[in-house]
Amino acid sequence: MVFPHDRTAGASASTKSVGDAAEDAALRHLQQAGLRLVQRNYRTPGRGGGEIDLIMRTADGTTVFVEVRRRASASHGGAGASISATKQRRIIFAARHYLMRLSVTPPCRFDVVLLEPQGLQWLPAAFDAG
Repeated sequence: MVFPHDRTAGASASTKSVGDAAEDAALRHLQQAGLRLVQRNYRTPGRGGGEIDLIMRTADGTTVFVEVRRRASASHGGAGASISATKQRRIIFAARHYLMRLSVTPPCRFDVVLLEPQGLQWLPAAFDAG
């Protein structure tokens, strides 16, 4: 699978544009699966906070916090291996920050979408806040 602006395809591109293209592909996939976009690139204020690539909602009302990871090769463990415990803590921190703004806390889960040369892989409930 070649992604738009993929460095391995010979095109030069910024890290942001490559990341945006990966998020776009993940968003299309999740929407085709019936999820609805609530917010994109939610960030907590201040340094050391967290960011959530996509906040989605399922038909049953579950809020889904989605981390999108893209890697041009599977070396070094691929895209999945890049989601460290520290990265998970930052995502969980940002999710809690987001949920504090709501009057009622919905059911939630943390999904991961991996984009690698062999294709897109969606991992529902990839990790939890526990």
